[in-house]
Amino acid sequence: MQKFEKTVARYAPWMDEMSEVCVRNNHIEPSLYKKHNVKRGLRDIDGTGVVAGLTEISEINSFYIDENGNRVEREGELFYRGIPIRALVDGFISEGRFGFEETAYLLFFGVLPTPAQLEHFTTMLAEYRRLPESFVRDIIMKAPSTDMMNVIARSVLTLYSYDANPDDISIPNVLRQSLQLVAQFPLLSTYGYQVYAHYHSDNSLIIHKPDPALSTAQNFLRLTRANKKFTDLEAQILDLCLVLHAEHGGGNNSTFTNHVVTSSGTDTYSAVAASLGSLKGPRHGGANVKVSKMFDDLKATTPCTDSAIRDYIVRLLDGQAFDRAGLVYGIGHAVYSISDPRADILREYAEKLADAKGLQADYEYYEKVARIAPEVIGEKRKMYKGVSANVDFYSGLIYTMLKIPTELYTPLFSVARIAGWGAHRIEELANKGKIIRPGYTAVAPRQDYVPLDKRA
Repeated sequence: MQKFEKTVARYAPWMDEMSEVCVRNNHIEPSLYKKHNVKRGLRDIDGTGVVAGLTEISEINSFYIDENGNRVEREGELFYRGIPIRALVDGFISEGRFGFEETAYLLFFGVLPTPAQLEHFTTMLAEYRRLPESFVRDIIMKAPSTDMMNVIARSVLTLYSYDANPDDISIPNVLRQSLQLVAQFPLLSTYGYQVYAHYHSDNSLIIHKPDPALSTAQNFLRLTRANKKFTDLEAQILDLCLVLHAEHGGGNNSTFTNHVVTSSGTDTYSAVAASLGSLKGPRHGGANVKVSKMFDDLKATTPCTDSAIRDYIVRLLDGQAFDRAGLVYGIGHAVYSISDPRADILREYAEKLADAKGLQADYEYYEKVARIAPEVIGEKRKMYKGVSANVDFYSGLIYTMLKIPTELYTPLFSVARIAGWGAHRIEELANKGKIIRPGYTAVAPRQDYVPLDKRA
């Protein structure tokens, strides 16, 4: 390895020099996108996503068209299989149940389970919640990574080798693979973190076994904590986070990635690994980590007063605070404008958790930013729609209060979203669509081939 590192170091100056050539010869003049009517990011000029498919799995609403044909922004709505997310959440919470398993059933099969069906489904996931013999030792503990999303993706691809029928894309086999991954993701993420904490942070190595009597949320907390202990409120709120992150339409980056890769006819493990690569990005699943770190900086530098927080937000937008990227993390969404329904639900439970843990002062910072940031952004930026706190805004706060390691924030997102990915993969396969292949307009000027001995 040392010899290879020396090779990398030797070529580093060349890489720096040639990267400038790459940038120069790959730059596309922005005006060409308008000239050729190209929808950058598959979005119209007002930010609305270009319609690329149909889905029955979930629906997102953030505006309506009035009688004059004008777009009117409204409170955000989210439906899972036609059921309003608020009604789904209120249902299982009022009945004193955990909701993630029920939500996964709904997403996969399109209907709410009966008590017997839910019991059978939950029992099956509990039995699937295991890894192949010696997998932790041979795969997760070898070459531990500093990024848990890398660990999960590598593990998922390796699980292909343990599957007796990995390339069969019939619906029964894909359903079996998808449900196994729903059950296994809490293990892959938490075991990956425990190995990282041992080898990179010199912590004790802790590998707990899951408890088949516990829910997905309860097991995640059990596997993460050395003493395996958690409160009912902690488990309830983590379960709520899983429900709200489980699905968000076919057009979000990681789910669309799953549709694209699935349309090629590839195996389940490759499709899921591709989605994991998408979710890892800070513009997608990694956003709640940025929220948490931004608030660490805010609390360390700024009093919790309206004027001080307003000044901090101005400096954020001017690129003079935190990471100097000019962004207020957790505020704004590609689809929602007036409100993100997931954030509205999480805010209520974040306040309950803050009260239970004596962290009201932390919660007050979040509430002030949620109120003040949209005002400041509206004043300083030309906006085609409003902005509000999004789901990452409050999930970052909740994970902090639950003392979940930052390294597990995005993996925890994947523990939830694997249910949505599996449902969308089956939807793509069941409808036997064409391979997804959007067009790109070539704008490079023509040039002649020059023989090697004639090149300067």
